[in-house]
Amino acid sequence: MTSCSTRGRWHPLHVVAVIAGFLIWWPLGLAALAYFIWGDRFPREKVREGFERAKAEFAGFTRDQHSHAGHGWSATGNAAFDDYRRETLRRLEEERRRLEEEGRAFSEFVANLRRARDKEEFDRFMAERNAARNGGDSHSA
Repeated sequence: MTSCSTRGRWHPLHVVAVIAGFLIWWPLGLAALAYFIWGDRFPREKVREGFERAKAEFAGFTRDQHSHAGHGWSATGNAAFDDYRRETLRRLEEERRRLEEEGRAFSEFVANLRRARDKEEFDRFMAERNAARNGGDSHSA
């Protein structure tokens, strides 16, 4: 009788962890599944070395919080380009603020239009209602 070598190691919590990982984010579920299947076959020192090497390789892609540019980007070493980037980001920020202000003004304009339309509809309703009352009262008298 043959059996899978991992069959005895599986615990219901392993299954729950894999399913939860897939529900949260599919790479997380895949990583959990790989860990539960092959995790004991990797020497811990080699895995740790791999993580350290990956962290060192991807360190250049992260944003530097104490940056020269002031917007979360690290300095490139070229002062002219850093100045150009800083000026461009400043202009974009001004444009974003202007667009937000115009968006607020437009929202206010639309709200005023709705208010005016609602008032017009209400006034028309009241006029029709009063006309119906006055017309109905004169016929019954």
